[in-house]
Amino acid sequence: MTKTRLEAFSDGVIAILITIMVLELRPPAHGPEGYHELKHAFPAYVLSFLVVAIYWNNHHHMLHLCTRVNGRILWANLHLLFWLSLIPFGTAWISEPEGLTSLAAATYGTIAFMAGISWLLLKMAIIAEQGPDSPLKAAYGADWKGVSSGVISLLSILLAFVHPYITIALQVIIVLMWIVPDRRIESRLDPGIG
Repeated sequence: MTKTRLEAFSDGVIAILITIMVLELRPPAHGPEGYHELKHAFPAYVLSFLVVAIYWNNHHHMLHLCTRVNGRILWANLHLLFWLSLIPFGTAWISEPEGLTSLAAATYGTIAFMAGISWLLLKMAIIAEQGPDSPLKAAYGADWKGVSSGVISLLSILLAFVHPYITIALQVIIVLMWIVPDRRIESRLDPGIG
């Protein structure tokens, strides 16, 4: 099976997720009190948009190194899309105008952590399909970036109950780690691809 349908479906789902998140933003009511709601909602939207954009960008690059897909890859990809589809829910919860709660932050951190786990499963499925000379495995190497962001994400869940803004700060750190496209994969692509 070729990867074209997998890419098209994933792109469509991710586009819908971004649309859902932006539709959750409401224009402020008249007067300064209306901006109070945007004080939480807009930064949460920006964070979540960047998270989804980073996954989309890296998904795009990773699939360039994938020539075929099998059932395991399809299900791993759906698992990733499941967790990404919960990001608008988490975003809405951390955007509540009453303020950020520990439970909302822990939920957002859990969604982010599980999206990372599902990414790892997708990567492993592609590597298994490619066999011992996997170009994806060669590109990622030891993957310190993936491991460290997973550890930070797990810590963000636990530390939400110390203070919810620790979770958000740790998620911002992860975004900053990944905002530059992953050069490990780009270096393996043909110059005309990308």
